[in-house]
Amino acid sequence: MTRGARALVLCPDIRALRYDLDAPERLAEAEGLALAIGIVVAHSAILPIRKMQPNTLFGSGQVENIAVWCEQHEAELVIVDGALTPIQQRNLEDRLKRKVIDRTGLILEIFGERAATAEGRLQVELAHLDYQQSRLVRSWTHLERQRGGFGFLGGPGETQIEADRRMIRQRMGRLRRELEQVRKTRALHRERRGRAPWPVIALVGYTNAGKSTLFNRLTGAEVMAEDLLFATLDPTMRAIRLPGVEKAILSDTVGFISDLPTQLVAAFRATLEEVTGADVICHVRDMSNPSHAAQVKQVMEVLADLGVVDKDTGESTIPILEVWNKCDLLDSGLFEELSEAAETQEAVMLSAATGEGVAALEERLAALLTGTAREVSFVLPVSDGRRMAWLHAHGEVLGEEDAGQGDAGPLRRVTVRLNPKELGQFTTLGQ
Repeated sequence: MTRGARALVLCPDIRALRYDLDAPERLAEAEGLALAIGIVVAHSAILPIRKMQPNTLFGSGQVENIAVWCEQHEAELVIVDGALTPIQQRNLEDRLKRKVIDRTGLILEIFGERAATAEGRLQVELAHLDYQQSRLVRSWTHLERQRGGFGFLGGPGETQIEADRRMIRQRMGRLRRELEQVRKTRALHRERRGRAPWPVIALVGYTNAGKSTLFNRLTGAEVMAEDLLFATLDPTMRAIRLPGVEKAILSDTVGFISDLPTQLVAAFRATLEEVTGADVICHVRDMSNPSHAAQVKQVMEVLADLGVVDKDTGESTIPILEVWNKCDLLDSGLFEELSEAAETQEAVMLSAATGEGVAALEERLAALLTGTAREVSFVLPVSDGRRMAWLHAHGEVLGEEDAGQGDAGPLRRVTVRLNPKELGQFTTLGQ
């Protein structure tokens, strides 16, 4: 697929199916996905479908209309915002004489272009192969090996499609082994961070909600942050300071989306598992998007799949702070209405683009991270500079006083405020 290609974007509205988003919103999202990879949307349309056709999905009259639109708008690509079977894709390509891709194929193209790390590329390749192996339905008879074995006794040989499927299976096996190693490495890194004294804050949310813009605002980093779907694919981490918190780790994650291809859910699980090791989750929402309520449902379903949120009760094992972003794009009436709702629901309203409300977010995060802190006292030898410095660096030192003489020399009593994680780290510091 080439950048700048002119495309027809079609949103099938199947009567028998229930959708989280209305058809116009789904069409707008499909157009956004196309634009995210540099495709020119020549024409878009919603096509109501009373009965799905097994061969082409659309009815014969609709297929004829699509062919006319392709000619009128000089479209070389047709994007169907839904799932096409391999047979439907092939038949539509035969009828339209154009390349046809479905929603899964389009998202895979975006992920393939954006993956920056070796791990991301592994995940994308695995998802691509999983998708492609079901698409080997073309009649490549000219590539068939007509005979196998020797002389006249050999039967029909292995077709090219069979050979391709075998090669894809072998490659997928290697990729899965490599990704399993990546998952183990990530688990070790999370365990190491778990032993470190610094709390982890994970930004999650629907794609294009403004997570990377907020990440850059809080950290001063320059992570790619554009008005595009899936601007971020690989998790990024940076250290930040918060009021009363010397250091915390902020993690930016891949955005969620409705109807995420199953291949990608499985392939990117290792990436999303970063969320499970967080101390606080910031759920960033684009409140200027009319579909923000439906987007919340998608995010919570993914968090439930990761085991963070209980599917039955909706309770979370990790504190979740709702961050209502893009308030600068709201009209005054809606802004006032949402401001009142934010107070009731203990959400933070802000604009990551302008910085408005970011200071309030930092204070709320600090309160969440230090809310479980308690006051404890330690008697340490004055000569134990390492642990003394650690308390000053990571805790809130409330006071110090002489504590007499010990075997190792003069002693010092230090009263400090620590949260349970920091207290556990300090306890093991001298071991």
